[in-house]
Amino acid sequence: MKITDKKIDELSHLARLSFEAQDKVQIKQDLERILEFCEQLNGLDTDGVEPLIYMSDRTNHLRDDVVEPSLDKKRALKNAPNADSDYFKVPKVINK
Repeated sequence: MKITDKKIDELSHLARLSFEAQDKVQIKQDLERILEFCEQLNGLDTDGVEPLIYMSDRTNHLRDDVVEPSLDKKRALKNAPNADSDYFKVPKVINK
């Protein structure tokens, strides 16, 4: 795959990045080297190699899900810095 200035512009738009002209030259070279390396990996013989699923032999020991009663409304609002009878009150963060 050939890396063009148009492709770099598309990638920078998707990543929400902006580059100067001299940076684009370096990025183009870096991307071409990455693609060349990937092509080398495609040439390797991987027959008989098991896919790596986990990085270690450790297993997660998870606890059982146990249903427990939750806080009632009165106890949940007890330590709230600002609340009315039913809800937490917080400062307005979205202006219309």
